[in-house]
Amino acid sequence: MTDVTWGIASTILAPTRDILQFAAYHLSAGAHRIYIYLDAPNPEAFDYLNAHPKIRVITCDDKYWKQRKRDRPDMHQVRQTANATHAYNKRAEVDWMIHMDVDEFLVADRPIAQILAKRPTHPPATRIRPMEQLSGSTSAFKAFIPSGPDRARITAELYPTYGKQIKGGFLSHLAGKVFVRMGLPKIHVRIHNVFQDGEKLACHDRQDGIDLAHLHAKTWEDWIAAYRYRVTKGSYRPELAPNKPHEKGGLSMHELFMQIESETGEPGLRAFFDEVCADNPGLRKRLADRGFLREVEMGLSAHVNQHFPNYTGV
Repeated sequence: MTDVTWGIASTILAPTRDILQFAAYHLSAGAHRIYIYLDAPNPEAFDYLNAHPKIRVITCDDKYWKQRKRDRPDMHQVRQTANATHAYNKRAEVDWMIHMDVDEFLVADRPIAQILAKRPTHPPATRIRPMEQLSGSTSAFKAFIPSGPDRARITAELYPTYGKQIKGGFLSHLAGKVFVRMGLPKIHVRIHNVFQDGEKLACHDRQDGIDLAHLHAKTWEDWIAAYRYRVTKGSYRPELAPNKPHEKGGLSMHELFMQIESETGEPGLRAFFDEVCADNPGLRKRLADRGFLREVEMGLSAHVNQHFPNYTGV
């Protein structure tokens, strides 16, 4: 038993079911507070969330941004960081806080509070590295490949066609998310880092015992539906860096996808998806043989039934 408490801040634009799954799962995992900023009005989700004593929910409508004395930022990444920083600077109700997205779930081998309780005072933050879901599975994940001389080789072995262009074999971020101690002055929370008085906060990397399960591409249908937004404004947008310098043959995810589209169109995207994302025996075996297959039963519907028993949409 420990007195250490932790919480989550999240800016969310998603269906009610997804929001409640995210909240319920982390309540079961031991979150003491969950600060949810609804990126657009969702009265149904708001009512369920607002009724729970461990959840603080805010609708980020025009009134909210006016109270913040600023216009609503056009980019959702800026809204995320503004809201996460807002949550951090409220009266502290927890000892540690992490900013996460609705498709990210903390998976730990023991209670998260116990792990955080053993963190030394310095550094005041600890990084949780991701694992990425195999599309079509609810329980299988590709694990994080640590940086170093073997990462490129392993990635190329796992993904024979596209591995040389995909950093670590992940479609989304490798940076993970950061738990930060509460109560520090001049803190600005960003998506993958925390800054103090304009300087990046010292951060332990990586935290043993906790993974960030990222449900980035649940199915082909989900992925292709989100693809056009991601390739223009989201995680595949043009300004993000290549997997390695261009002069060494690197491509950004945006450049890779534009190349695939120009050469083979949507069938080419599907072939990419099937090699890199889809749950299939070949990829499972390659991951398992190299020690990078993780299997976790999330039990999302059961958690919703426990914490939001009146919700019938699971």
